[in-house]
Amino acid sequence: MSVDRRRFLELSGAGTGAVLTGLAAAGAAGQEAPGEEAATPSPRRAPWVRSGQAPDVCVIGAGAFGLWTALELQREGATVQIVDLYGPGNSRATSGGETRGVRTSYGDRPHGVEWGRWANEAIRRWKAWDEEHAGGVVAPFFYTTGDLILRPEMEPYLERTMALWDELGIEYEQPSMDDVAREFPQIRSDDMTVALYEPQAGVVRARRVMESVAQVFQREGGTITIGRAAPGTVAAGRLADIQVDGHGSISADIFQWACGPWLSKVLPNPMADRLRIPMGHVFYFGTPPGDESYNWPNFPSYGVPGCTGWPALPPDHRGFRVRTGGRSPEDPDVSERGRIPDEGFQRGIDFVRERFPALAEAPILETRACHYESSVTRNFIIDVHPDWGNAWITGGGSAEAFKQGPVLGEYIAHRILGDDLEPDLAEGFRLSEETFEERG
Repeated sequence: MSVDRRRFLELSGAGTGAVLTGLAAAGAAGQEAPGEEAATPSPRRAPWVRSGQAPDVCVIGAGAFGLWTALELQREGATVQIVDLYGPGNSRATSGGETRGVRTSYGDRPHGVEWGRWANEAIRRWKAWDEEHAGGVVAPFFYTTGDLILRPEMEPYLERTMALWDELGIEYEQPSMDDVAREFPQIRSDDMTVALYEPQAGVVRARRVMESVAQVFQREGGTITIGRAAPGTVAAGRLADIQVDGHGSISADIFQWACGPWLSKVLPNPMADRLRIPMGHVFYFGTPPGDESYNWPNFPSYGVPGCTGWPALPPDHRGFRVRTGGRSPEDPDVSERGRIPDEGFQRGIDFVRERFPALAEAPILETRACHYESSVTRNFIIDVHPDWGNAWITGGGSAEAFKQGPVLGEYIAHRILGDDLEPDLAEGFRLSEETFEERG
């Protein structure tokens, strides 16, 4: 199969659907099918990449959506340039926190089975990333902690989560409350009656792993430019270039907008009122000297009503991590990440005193606040821009995209290349016509 560059650009200008339709028609005309090319180095390479006419792709955003996709695109033969406002792993980024948990317990989502399956595979890939890029002087990025969920009573979320695990064949346990009290006396659980435990769940050193992905991407030939990007010239339904402060215009065949909480700022049309970007509050508590019971591997990550957290990881020694509810959306360029308002600050202290009595007087070593990006559907957004046939919008991570980053990036890259690995999922990732109601 061969699609020349001019024909590809014509098709991409009409949207990805036209690319797929055109390629399918070529196959139907008796030309060699993608899976039948004996000389093809990868059986899943997109047809127009196999033709030797790999596109230039510009990825705007170096977070979980952008970096993992850029790396996969590059490995599939595309020439990729990333543009990011502040740089990979920066303190403003959703993916720039010290740690992020990885679990598969998505019984609260209508798309929970799909997310659970991806997260399960992502855990395998996080470990594989460690095998390839950690070791020696570089500490591991992923730590298996197990995840303990406690609730006052059985509820639909737990029932659906167990059904999800059963369907996917994911290992889990239902410890008694006596078991919980014996194994994890650090957490007060006498007001709980139900526990679930996912032994394979873990915690990732988020900021450092994003820096490592960026380093690998650059080492393999990618380019990262730091600057504020804005859409540039639009012609015939295609975005021709972007404007980057201090760097002029950058042109490409394909654009991926992966800007996290900035999506509504850089693409007000169509993203206005299609994202909510609340802020979560994170605390790191200092544990008693010589007491290892709050450190990995002696305590799991946990989820109780109103809070999640996990043990201190030995490579970084930041402290025992607690995340509580946060505050209303703010401008991601100017919102404060290091300071938590007094009300939220006290909420974190009160929670620890109630749930972890031995830490009642523990000092707070650090606080963090970070944005989340929730879509109307609470699912990811992976769709072509409604007005620009060669631009993709990817976002709406809903506090879960980072966990699935290695799998998410592969999926998005192949969608961009016209080689959809899981066609049944595309509808769920569409940019919804619904919007959030205006805030009063």
